[in-house]
Amino acid sequence: MTGNRFRADEIDTSKPHSARMYDYFLGGKTHYAVDTLAAEQVEAVWPDVKPWTRANRSFMHRATRWLAREAGIRQFLDIGTGIPTEPNLHQVAQEIAPESRVVYADNDPIVLAYAQALLLSTPEGRTAYIHADVTEPQGILAAEDLTDTLDLSQPIALSLNAIMHFVANEQKPYEIVRELVEPLAPGSYLVLSHGGLDPRGGVSDAVTNLYRSSGIHVQGRTQEEVLPFFDGMELVDPGVVMPHRWKPANEQAMADAEAKELWIYAGVARKP
Repeated sequence: MTGNRFRADEIDTSKPHSARMYDYFLGGKTHYAVDTLAAEQVEAVWPDVKPWTRANRSFMHRATRWLAREAGIRQFLDIGTGIPTEPNLHQVAQEIAPESRVVYADNDPIVLAYAQALLLSTPEGRTAYIHADVTEPQGILAAEDLTDTLDLSQPIALSLNAIMHFVANEQKPYEIVRELVEPLAPGSYLVLSHGGLDPRGGVSDAVTNLYRSSGIHVQGRTQEEVLPFFDGMELVDPGVVMPHRWKPANEQAMADAEAKELWIYAGVARKP
């Protein structure tokens, strides 16, 4: 593993962390009391947060299956990995194509502590973990474990699921994504999901204030603001939509998706 700047015993349990709160919303067990308290405060003002989180996770699974099965992608770079929750991206991809290679990147020391769960590759494939931050794209792309695992001359699926809404405008989120996509080979894909703005009075502001009061910057963006992340790329049908509406698994899932508004947007696009 590259760039391991933290040890597991340096995990800060005195304040909540977005990855551990996400784990709580998914029903996981890798979080602390401070995360539970912060997550419950969010859920009190935003009751849809658990369905929102599950829909995003399910989108990642479906997009990965589509990329491996339909697009023939065999290399994946997942930034903002989060705490391992099975099935992980490499398990989904390698179930379809055992030779798939996956690099995970995250800056949370608790993810580093559990990174071994992300490295259990099939014999035919390979996985690696980089301790890195999405706001430092060049460091990710230059990491030895990435260049040893992935061939940048061949198509790669770049996965940015529920991570860019933690990047403030002043940190230049659109430029970060362009820097990550630019060196990828033609035929590569961008998979991105991003928190939206709930139109119900005060919900988004209340959630934003709760996160920021815990020291976590979060910035929801409208569908129109999410679309530019895919500039210069060819969007896969149905475009940028709520994640549960991106290629739902069956007719019942499609009916459920149409009945439920979850303010998060997701899309997959091909680099020409």
